[in-house]
Amino acid sequence: MADPKENYVIERFPSAPRDEPGYRRARDWIRAVGHGFHDEQRADEHIDKIIAMHLADGRELAGAYLTGGTPSHALDAEHPVATFASFEKELNIGFGRQLRTHLISAVTVRGTHRRKGLLRRMMEEDLAAAKAAGTAMAALTASEASIYGRFGFGVATFERSIKVDTGPKFRLRHEAVGSVEIADPSVLLELAPGLFELAHRRTPGSIVRQDFYRRHVSGALGRDGNADRAVKCALHYDADGAVDGYVSYKFAGWDSKPYTVEVLDIVAAGDAAYLELWQFLGSIDLVEQVSWQDAPVNDPLAWALADPRCVTDSDHRDMLWLRILNVPAALSARSYAGGGRLVLDVSDGLGHAEGRWVLDAAESRATVVPAPPGAAPDLVLDVADLGSIYLGAVSPLTLLAAGRIQEHTPGAAFRAQQLFAVERPAHCATHF
Repeated sequence: MADPKENYVIERFPSAPRDEPGYRRARDWIRAVGHGFHDEQRADEHIDKIIAMHLADGRELAGAYLTGGTPSHALDAEHPVATFASFEKELNIGFGRQLRTHLISAVTVRGTHRRKGLLRRMMEEDLAAAKAAGTAMAALTASEASIYGRFGFGVATFERSIKVDTGPKFRLRHEAVGSVEIADPSVLLELAPGLFELAHRRTPGSIVRQDFYRRHVSGALGRDGNADRAVKCALHYDADGAVDGYVSYKFAGWDSKPYTVEVLDIVAAGDAAYLELWQFLGSIDLVEQVSWQDAPVNDPLAWALADPRCVTDSDHRDMLWLRILNVPAALSARSYAGGGRLVLDVSDGLGHAEGRWVLDAAESRATVVPAPPGAAPDLVLDVADLGSIYLGAVSPLTLLAAGRIQEHTPGAAFRAQQLFAVERPAHCATHF
């Protein structure tokens, strides 16, 4: 049987704008990604905007290409049969600390070329390169939950969809300390990144956003590549008159019953701004419901309402997946909620994080070193499970009960839960 590796070559390259070498390759790669995610074929003008965002984010693209010819009338060999992209952003790892993280995106394999090992080749090569470059953490968001655990990724944050009844029952037990005003959504092209940075700094699990977000929430870039003129926005001003939050939203249409406003994005630098933006949403005339697809699981909104049943949720799902590449670097980068010592025996099918490690935390910082010969482990776990508990959103006690980790010292899972706790519920509002 022929080795399938001989039939494909993996190529890595940056995006390139029109009239520069590499543009056609980037264009065909973007169309291949769109095909994988069932998007309409993008026009050249839309592709130009996507390439501009790639360049702003510093994305590296990768594609798997057939080394031989293709049948007549089929896509030629210059169109990748599998795609992969990576770039770097800051991840808030708790208590204000930031960790430069390797983000993986745009993973597709054409249905006619599956089970050839292409995803594994691209993933393993990419993770090895990130590890060699000194990166301690990789991350992704998954369209399918069954794929990435085998590569050492563990679910680290969650999200849900909510619908909020803004009829007569909607009343917040909150006295406003600032104000909200309608604005032209185009102002978010300039304001959104800075306002998100304020929210990011206070939210464990948050990832600095790619260039797409400011274009999307401002209505400058709709799903079809054109301006979305249905987008509206409101800004929150604090007691001193400074802008410290925004909400971007759309009316779902008169054919939608009950009449609904859809939140595209809500960003707030503080709790008061967040609740006051919801007060605004609840006051919009001729609207009976507000929906939000990317709401946090631990959301203060229901607790602030006189009737918490105004909020109904659905589709509770995983969001951010983390993959630790360097255990000492990743664990020593973050702060800890207390002091303590744990010996962690970490398995890793790819070998990047394999080993027995001593985590010794004191005064919020920790040293992490290889365990001395013969040291008994307190906890035995896979690198995917270490990624899951890293931001405090998944309890080691839950994983212990599920049989995913083993406790060799009684109480070690509880100590790990206390150590890995963070100051606020972890939430990632950045898809990539």
